[in-house]
Amino acid sequence: MATMSQAMQSFIDRDILSCVSYCLIDDGEVVASDFLGFQSKENETPLREDSIYRIYSNTKIVTSVALMKLFERGAFLLDDRLADYLPAFANMNVLSADASGPQDVQPARNPILMRHVLSHSAGFSYGFIEPESVIDKAYVAAGINPGPTNPSDLATFCDTVAELPLVYEPGTFWRYSVATDVCARLVEVLSGQSFGEFLKREIFEPLAMHDTGFFVPDSEQHRLISMYAPKNPLDPMASGMTLAEGPESSVYLAPPRFESGGGGLVSTLQDYVSFVQMITHEGSWRGATILKPETLALMRTNQLPEGVGVNFPFWAMPGTVFGLGFALRSALSEGESSLMLGEYHWGGMAGTHSFMSPEGRFAGLCFTQRMPGFWHPFSHVFKKMAYEWAEARL
Repeated sequence: MATMSQAMQSFIDRDILSCVSYCLIDDGEVVASDFLGFQSKENETPLREDSIYRIYSNTKIVTSVALMKLFERGAFLLDDRLADYLPAFANMNVLSADASGPQDVQPARNPILMRHVLSHSAGFSYGFIEPESVIDKAYVAAGINPGPTNPSDLATFCDTVAELPLVYEPGTFWRYSVATDVCARLVEVLSGQSFGEFLKREIFEPLAMHDTGFFVPDSEQHRLISMYAPKNPLDPMASGMTLAEGPESSVYLAPPRFESGGGGLVSTLQDYVSFVQMITHEGSWRGATILKPETLALMRTNQLPEGVGVNFPFWAMPGTVFGLGFALRSALSEGESSLMLGEYHWGGMAGTHSFMSPEGRFAGLCFTQRMPGFWHPFSHVFKKMAYEWAEARL
């Protein structure tokens, strides 16, 4: 573990990251952790065990678990139409193959199903993945903003998304998208509660995740980590960072109207460890049962058509498909640990990564606050060392 800490510290020493915390979990128990660097470089405030992170898309796994709790209760079936619960998504249009604008559409041949929304295969987009594409330009023009500054609520947000065309036929392809914010609205409709209240009652309180939510209370502002951006965003290993958001000016200091299921939560490493321990222990942890084992097994089942995988224009993720809320490793690249096969994972844009290995009985978390920090080299170094550690323990 000293070697792992040294490797992570080297990114801080080279002024590539301001901080790194990590944790390794074996058979549900924390076996190693460390907290390195600064909560605030300007003030030279050391990173704390209870420092608060913007976890961005790590929120997506939480949202998917919440919706699958309602699946367990019989609130919906995976092959139900999304429009059965959100009628605005009936009669959708799909962009034509040669579309020059959002008006070039044809009626969708198939409905969006609930399993499509949970697996990013519904045909939605995000507005930033391919900024010059017809669909992402249409999202920007429509004011699609899944961030905490969005002045609308989840209901209005979904109505706006439903007015836009799909980029492909539902269930035929994978595209990262606002689908998990649609899942958050489904939680509200199916439960009769606000999304935030459902998460608090059904997940956060049972798992004692007291520092996880959509904003940081005034009394805890001093624990919010400063977020940094690289001076050279085109070279992830270039030294030099600038302050992107300090705690005193953060958008997370007040409750948002828009409780984003795709990226709205703040949390601590300790809180998210509790969440991961629940998942790796088949849905139950320390007396709290969040999901049934068979539900988690279903979530770890590929939902994409043959030959379709996770794809980004700027991040290579070979051998990766998608289940109901998790990316899944379905094939290994040369030199990768055999324990990685079947791994399920996701992470956040500012560098909060988590992965779980069903065969290796272990999980790893590695958090920082760099924008962008998803799929950054530090996370690959950490994961490689984590699997080497796991193999040595077998």
